[in-house]
Amino acid sequence: MFYKPLLLPLLAQVLLTFTVWVYLYVRRLLEIRHKGIHPQALQDRSVSQAIFSDSAGPSNNLQNLFEMPLLFYVAVLLSLTLMVQDAMLVRLAWGFVVLRTLHSIVHCSYNRVMHRFVAYAFSCLFLLFIWVRLASYILVN
Repeated sequence: MFYKPLLLPLLAQVLLTFTVWVYLYVRRLLEIRHKGIHPQALQDRSVSQAIFSDSAGPSNNLQNLFEMPLLFYVAVLLSLTLMVQDAMLVRLAWGFVVLRTLHSIVHCSYNRVMHRFVAYAFSCLFLLFIWVRLASYILVN
């Protein structure tokens, strides 16, 4: 069986993305029903952004999950391709995923900007350290 410890945080990050996606669409459907919005009114993206004020946080968070996490996915896949993996990379990967999860929880719930920012900033540091670790393997070997 092919098993690498970095696959678990990768799968957890994917699960987080799909969880936020499902949560967003549940919120959107409830908002459409509650506000009596006709589906045709949503044909233009800029109009729909103004209409969906109640679900803006989850929508923005879903977009965020396709920004910095992209570098996480690439780092994990590069690590697996190069067969480079150690306990530090695994801990950094889990730290990134945990902090991104906290960021999503804040963004999709009470949305306090400074709480969200702290989780985001630390997750970016974890991601930076993942890349520094990978770069050290690549450049030294």
